[in-house]
Amino acid sequence: MPMPSNERTLRARLAAHESWATTEDRSARTARARAAFDARFDDEVDPARVLLPRIRAQRAESARKAYFARLALKSAQARRERAQS
Repeated sequence: MPMPSNERTLRARLAAHESWATTEDRSARTARARAAFDARFDDEVDPARVLLPRIRAQRAESARKAYFARLALKSAQARRERAQS
């Protein structure tokens, strides 16, 4: 018999907390994921790598800020829609 989804969720949450509880260096554990996330913006603004690194970094920072601003806008719109219903 399959496990109910709420129990599966609780077991996964428990496993995640246990894993993080035994992690010595949290920053090192997530470093590769953070680097991949940042590289996404470099690829977005300069896929051919023709820009000077300084210019690429400035543009990537703007793309990153736009990404998070877009998330904030969507969040605000969703909250407003929930409040109206």
